[in-house]
Amino acid sequence: MCKTAIKVEGLSKRYRIGAQQRAYRTLREKLNETAMAPFRAMKSLTNGNGNGNGHKSETFWALKDISFEVKPGEAVGIIGRNGAGKSTLLKILSRITEPTEGYADINGRIASLLEVGTGFHPELSGRENIFLNGSILGMKRVEIRKKFDEMVAFAEIEKFIDTPVKHYSSGMYVRLAFAVAAHLDPEILLVDEVLAVGDAEFQKKCLGKMGDVAREGRTVLFVSHNLGAINRLCGSAIWVNGGKLQMAGESEEVVGRYLSSGAQFSGERRWSNPVDAPGTDEIRLLAVRISNGDREQAANFDVRRPLNIEIEYELLRPLPRFRTAFRLVASDGTVILTSAESSNNGWDQTYREPGKYTSWCQIPGNFLNVGQYGITVSCDIPFVRALFFVENCLNFHVEETGSHSGRFPERWPGLICPKFDWQLERLDRESVTCGATSD
Repeated sequence: MCKTAIKVEGLSKRYRIGAQQRAYRTLREKLNETAMAPFRAMKSLTNGNGNGNGHKSETFWALKDISFEVKPGEAVGIIGRNGAGKSTLLKILSRITEPTEGYADINGRIASLLEVGTGFHPELSGRENIFLNGSILGMKRVEIRKKFDEMVAFAEIEKFIDTPVKHYSSGMYVRLAFAVAAHLDPEILLVDEVLAVGDAEFQKKCLGKMGDVAREGRTVLFVSHNLGAINRLCGSAIWVNGGKLQMAGESEEVVGRYLSSGAQFSGERRWSNPVDAPGTDEIRLLAVRISNGDREQAANFDVRRPLNIEIEYELLRPLPRFRTAFRLVASDGTVILTSAESSNNGWDQTYREPGKYTSWCQIPGNFLNVGQYGITVSCDIPFVRALFFVENCLNFHVEETGSHSGRFPERWPGLICPKFDWQLERLDRESVTCGATSD
């Protein structure tokens, strides 16, 4: 048995951006270009343009000098912000694209699910695409037939199996694609963040299937922004930042370092230059604040007291039916809750003229447990498009003051720690109330 399932050494990938794409040319144009090439080269040197066609280009390294090893049967999570290079890494490992420098040795059959519907033909039915996609992934026809019913049942598309996939929704696409990839019985399974397309129940099923694959001793590389799932499924993790390997190790340690990186504990994160702030030409994020019940900025909070999440933004032009939202994440990556202003009655009837605004909401006291939390903020037009998304922009602490356990300032188990009223009934007398006293 090989000592390593995947060995990556000095892996780098460079792209050239900004260069003008050339259209297809006729033979006459090609001959004319060849004759004029020496003159253009001299002109390029005179003008200082490196690509010889008068258009400047820029080099971009999506990955730079990445090295790591994955042992057989290991489940590894790959984390990082959008644009960090995670998907590029998986595409190189899947042999979809070639590295510019370095190499990756793969020992074992790979199944990859990197993009929704990759390898599907829109005019073919779901049944035909299972055989087509399975063959592309290396399955024999007899193997596909043996597992066909199991794939269809897993994808939950029995009624539409003979319908052309061009009529499928994105959720049906990803269910079928994952079903084929997961039932390939690969030695190595590569999964990108495509599971977000499915509904919550199917995501749970997919995570369970990946857990089964890992427990069966096969290797799994899993890219996800669901850090709680990374901690549950993966014993180790790799953090990619700006195309470079930032950290590798046990998943809980890597996730914890990732969550605390770049976040501030000052109670506010502000973008002083609106041009560089997250957003579009319609709306710009100006600041994110955490404050106490008196709207005073803070980074440490008493577990008994309320705290506010404030999102300050500038509306540059009228924008109907947009909503701001935040996500509260625990130190291990578990999403505690998500809240959006669209939950308010009459939200979709509110008209906002261009100007500066603050949308905020309050988390009550005696709700969050003791610990460190991160805030992710976003703004979108529901079911249309995202306007900005800033992951883990602020961190804060909730501190125990003995409120839940009286004189014993201990941390109680659980993601949240609400203070409920308890009732005491004595069976031989009238009932009395032992409710929580107000502070």
